[in-house]
Amino acid sequence: MLLASVTSVATGTFALSAPAIAAADTTAGADEQVIVTGTRDPHQTAKKSVSPITVVSAQQFKSTGQPDLRDALVQLDPSITRPGVTSGNANMTSTISLRGLTSDQTLILVNGKRRHSTSIMTDDTGSPENGTTPVDLGMFPMSSIDHIEILQDGAAALYGSDAIAGVVNIILKKNPQGLDLHSVNGGYYAGDGFTTDNTVSWGTSLTDRGYFHLDGEFKHQDHTNRGDADTRMGTKVNQYFGNPQETRVSLGYNMGYKITDKVEFYSFASYAHRASWSYQNYRTPSILPQVYPEGFSPVSSLDEDDFNVAVGFKGELFDGWNWDLSTSYGEDHSHFDLNDSVNTMLYADTGATPTHFHVMTFSNRQWTTDFGIRKAFDVPLLAGPVNFSIGAQYRNDAYNVNPGDPASYYGSGPQGQSGLNQLSTTRASRDVTAGYIGLSTRLLKNWQIDFAGRFEHYTDAGDTETGKVSTRYDINKYIALRGGISNGFRAPTLAEQYYTSLSTTPTGANGVVAVNSATARALGSKPLTPERSMNFSAGFLLNPLPNLNIAVDAYQITVRHRIVEGGVYNGQRAIDALESGGYQVDSTVTPDSVSVQYFSNGANTRTRGVNITAGYRTDFGRYGKVTWDASLNLNETKVTRDYLDANNNPLLSAQGIGYLTTAFPRNKLIFGASWHKGKWDFAIHEMRWGHTINQLQYVTGPNAWSNSVFYQMYSKPKFQTNILLGYQATQRLHVALGANNLFNEYPSRIPLNTSYVGVVPYDSSAQQLGFNGGYYYLSLDYSL
Repeated sequence: MLLASVTSVATGTFALSAPAIAAADTTAGADEQVIVTGTRDPHQTAKKSVSPITVVSAQQFKSTGQPDLRDALVQLDPSITRPGVTSGNANMTSTISLRGLTSDQTLILVNGKRRHSTSIMTDDTGSPENGTTPVDLGMFPMSSIDHIEILQDGAAALYGSDAIAGVVNIILKKNPQGLDLHSVNGGYYAGDGFTTDNTVSWGTSLTDRGYFHLDGEFKHQDHTNRGDADTRMGTKVNQYFGNPQETRVSLGYNMGYKITDKVEFYSFASYAHRASWSYQNYRTPSILPQVYPEGFSPVSSLDEDDFNVAVGFKGELFDGWNWDLSTSYGEDHSHFDLNDSVNTMLYADTGATPTHFHVMTFSNRQWTTDFGIRKAFDVPLLAGPVNFSIGAQYRNDAYNVNPGDPASYYGSGPQGQSGLNQLSTTRASRDVTAGYIGLSTRLLKNWQIDFAGRFEHYTDAGDTETGKVSTRYDINKYIALRGGISNGFRAPTLAEQYYTSLSTTPTGANGVVAVNSATARALGSKPLTPERSMNFSAGFLLNPLPNLNIAVDAYQITVRHRIVEGGVYNGQRAIDALESGGYQVDSTVTPDSVSVQYFSNGANTRTRGVNITAGYRTDFGRYGKVTWDASLNLNETKVTRDYLDANNNPLLSAQGIGYLTTAFPRNKLIFGASWHKGKWDFAIHEMRWGHTINQLQYVTGPNAWSNSVFYQMYSKPKFQTNILLGYQATQRLHVALGANNLFNEYPSRIPLNTSYVGVVPYDSSAQQLGFNGGYYYLSLDYSL
């Protein structure tokens, strides 16, 4: 059988392993699964897809031992990476990158409907994710997921903005009966970071006409500390470099009910609350000994609420015309505080300072209404019906920023992060209207072709037209060819247009100003325009043996006017710009360590790569069955143009170019096997992360804080071994012990003169091997 998708399956009540997704199912059930991503053909299957589609089951996620969807996907798919760590507010969000592009260039869907993005801006200047506000994958329960379809192809013509790198479509459970309990508890070899994740999943039928599925999850994760000794103190008093502490509760439901034989009502929703905190850099006793005679570590805390609800009706009109009308509404609210800190200027002027500050509040809202119809027409001259679809969509986006309390922005603000002042108050919104059309058919018995077109109008970004054509030809039962070409776009987010912040270190500060503000214009900013992309893909699928399936897909993605944080200015010019925007910089800081920047259409890029997957199953009789799998992603991005600001200065430095091109691993390989016999199952998989190269900023020496001279950091390839041993203790209970990064590998260390106060030991901007070391866990599954 030819597989357009690469999936693995559960045996009994538990997944065999956490295989690299290439472990293809050789039974009819998995590869004949109907897919809904990348097509509007209601009968399209993974096996016959014209585009590269990966299907990942909920059992695979469980078998990784990871409580977050993000980290589970990183373990399973070689084309998916994540930042090792981000600083400040974004350290408490959960996002992924696909095919070497940033997280906001991957569209996230739930049941085929666009998911709203987080309100939290990644404002870490030392990261390829800097400036992104993607969907936070941690804000709905993993227990609600039936499977995920990952489209590794451009899809703006089908779904609109953001689908440049691809699409991740989360399909929710709808089985009508049963109760499943899942608990995983683990920690790191270093003895910290204890994590517990507990989920409950329950389904019931609604008479004989529908289903209702309810899910809940509770997760707690302790803080980790992987920092070195602070050079100012000579001890590990600085706990900045590590995972945040997080407690998260989430709920969700998915339901459908047939009102009549031809009309069905459906709805799904989720709600999540996150409370988390993360250390900022340690402040020495000299900062304000009257309040903290032994020094202090400011703590950023996040109180976040996220919810989404979708309702819709679908059915059949007449003569085979099918329709779907839906509306979905989502919001994310983020309330940021700073604890265990002081405002030194406030203390100097008044003789008092609070130690707790409310620094800012962000909220993001999205309301989408969609109507589509489709019908299959029989055409005598063609080998299959023509699937015709047409529809329209309306979306309203809104982004709000509320300032902190007055003490948080008085003078230079508190140590750790300055609060937003009244000038930063934002009420921004826009309307998006779209129309789309699709055609697919079989020109010949073995030749499929798909067309899609879309027009969108943004009240703030203008008009855009996108199209896509994909095709597949099955030469015989052993080999098939497929490919596609499409153009795409990503409209600038409201956050990219209006976000403002000022974060501080013990000796410096970094500010981000709104691109259309007077401050940014003085530094050469220009109004943002949408990113434009072209996506080419070509591949083949092989089935040389009955149980061997191989897929090879090459791609090229070019992006013009890519939106980045650019226009970096430092020194006195940065200080003057910040103060003209109402922010005061502490006079005790080193001027060269103060920087300010804004969002810009800073570069054109070209990404080329290849995805290779293979799966093979062997039956050893009384010795059990083994599924062998391997998957490889090869990826390279180049900047083909670095734009200039209005002052004729390059918008990207060598460091900024490195974040776009070499911060992602040049390749990522996952291979291994999973064995099952009777009540026992065992899996072992090896992950090889390719090298990364970044331009690190010097923090000491003659080139300290330079924006033009950097240290080229080569992080060598790293291996990670994951194992899992499981046992079906009873008919209802499965127990498993596992370890990720069994041999406790760590990334390459960076030079001391690029590590701020000596605390950061690794390149935090590299999307490579994680920095926490080995992790072990116990997993329990109980079904009723």
